[in-house]
Amino acid sequence: MPESAAPSASALYDLRNQTALVTGGAQGLGLAIVENLARCGAAVTIGDLQEEKARAAAETLRQQNLAVTAMKLDIADSHSVDGVFEAVASQTGRLDILVTSAGLGQTVTPIVELSDAEWNRVLGVTLTGTFYCCRAAGRIMSRQEGGAIVNLASVNGQNPAVLVAAYNAAKAGVISLTRCLALELAAYKVRVNAVCPGPVYTDFNRTVMAQRSQRLAITEPEMIERVRGAIPLGRWGEPSDIANAVAFLCSPQAGWITGEVLRVSGGLEGVSAPLPKANT
Repeated sequence: MPESAAPSASALYDLRNQTALVTGGAQGLGLAIVENLARCGAAVTIGDLQEEKARAAAETLRQQNLAVTAMKLDIADSHSVDGVFEAVASQTGRLDILVTSAGLGQTVTPIVELSDAEWNRVLGVTLTGTFYCCRAAGRIMSRQEGGAIVNLASVNGQNPAVLVAAYNAAKAGVISLTRCLALELAAYKVRVNAVCPGPVYTDFNRTVMAQRSQRLAITEPEMIERVRGAIPLGRWGEPSDIANAVAFLCSPQAGWITGEVLRVSGGLEGVSAPLPKANT
């Protein structure tokens, strides 16, 4: 792994000499987090199932003198997780930061129509995959007696939205996992926190908005505006909004924070409106 560089002039936090692994870092929120941590001076590995995309993203960031590499990682496969985590740690002797950004969205579907396969698909990656990663990082960080884990949950894990029950349940599970792990690893000086993003217009949410608008029989722009209007600060989030919160929780400035769930949503607590009766 390349040596970490000095933080850029715009960096909010100093993460020099820190080795970080970001799952799902090839695109969207994960990629914004990778770039932010690297700009703060960390040496970052992108762990992603999309190997070519991850390597291309890492190369682009290296051209900006950022210490970023990439490895293929299937978070739904515990053997893949254990192997990649130990490989990253062996390169520098440490794993200081884990950010679990990888996860799956759910096909927008009412519970009464939700298939076994879709339920298991979403829970198997978004919750069980996060568990595999936390377990692997926890083993390494407890050995070295130090580290920071930040799990990406969602406002849906705190206030469930209709039509995505599997996703809601998975993210609620991530929150519970975070709090439990924080208590178990505190004696080893390992901090574990979660960030709950609100609506950020990534490819993930573009898909969700298209499906929701179709289900609710409104146009996609109307759906996007409906969400924006529900956000107290009056705008959709940017990837940098989430990345800045994650960098803070990874930094020494958050050294007395563990077991916390930080909602970064422009004030939106969740979208819990009931589903209207279907026309039959």
